[in-house]
Amino acid sequence: MAERDVPEEYLEGYARILADASATGRRLTRDELDSRRALGEQAAEAGFGLRALVGAHLAATRTHWPARNGACADTIMAAAAQALDAFAEGYERAQRHAVRQEEAARREFIDDLLYGRSDLGRLAQRAERYGLRLSTAHAVAVARGEAAYDEGDVVPQDVERALIARFGDRSILLTTKDGRLVCIAPGDQDEVLAFFAKQAYAATNGGRVAIGRPQPGAAGVVQSYEEALNTLDLADRLELDEPVLRAADLLVYPVLARDRQAMTDLVASVLGPLQRARGGAEPLLETLTAYFDAGCVATVAARRLSLSVRAFTYRLERIHKLTGADPSDPVHRYTLQTAVIGARLLGWPT
Repeated sequence: MAERDVPEEYLEGYARILADASATGRRLTRDELDSRRALGEQAAEAGFGLRALVGAHLAATRTHWPARNGACADTIMAAAAQALDAFAEGYERAQRHAVRQEEAARREFIDDLLYGRSDLGRLAQRAERYGLRLSTAHAVAVARGEAAYDEGDVVPQDVERALIARFGDRSILLTTKDGRLVCIAPGDQDEVLAFFAKQAYAATNGGRVAIGRPQPGAAGVVQSYEEALNTLDLADRLELDEPVLRAADLLVYPVLARDRQAMTDLVASVLGPLQRARGGAEPLLETLTAYFDAGCVATVAARRLSLSVRAFTYRLERIHKLTGADPSDPVHRYTLQTAVIGARLLGWPT
């Protein structure tokens, strides 16, 4: 705003302060300082810019400069500076309070959005304030690093700057939750989440990123977010190496884990006999895992386990003898591989 737009009410008492300072040479009293701070807070809350307010004070200083002979310019300027400093302090205090309120409102919205704890209609209205249109589908990506992150930390700020520089305003919301980075983007803009995954992986020094499937509506954001979290958990349990995982590519695992009792029975029945082996079941379970991960190519699997092909083949034969299932037989292979996946999901045999 221009200087002339600042109402006189925010300069109330200022001329008297200058006159008293000129007459007595004194500093401002505590009450006078408090009144300046209060006016600064009111001006900030009313939406006036600090530059315009400072300009108005300078103009008032020129207008009300005491005409008394012998008035000390240094004394008057010291009083003006003291009054303006207190005014700016109040202004900044109001600004900080407004920022804290905005941060609290944003955090409350994010918690409600990711946990689905608010009325969906009201949630959709609040979402528009942050650039999200919940009437369309959205997908959520979650990045986890070795450290826990807050929104004000360097890592999320760097990732956000990279996203804005690349895509501008595309209805993207980047935040943190429980120490993880969270990116919410329109469901038809997969390139945004792919770029986020790349930036987050680099910024977290090799952290892991999971991307949920696009889901419609406000409830869809919750669903996509939970898919991403479950994918991170699944990757840990299955000891997957990929830095970026998509829930859509791992749908078979939640399906297998849904009936826990059936999976437990399958693992115990098919892999239980491996516990009779010398050294326990773990080495042979590791052998099967490497074999299936290598596409059932024994030479590749042996190399990954730092074994000779002969030693690896001996292990496969031992598994066949103990379980009655031949890993090289396509019919037996499906049962064994499903049981191995179940073992990894259940943490068997430990």
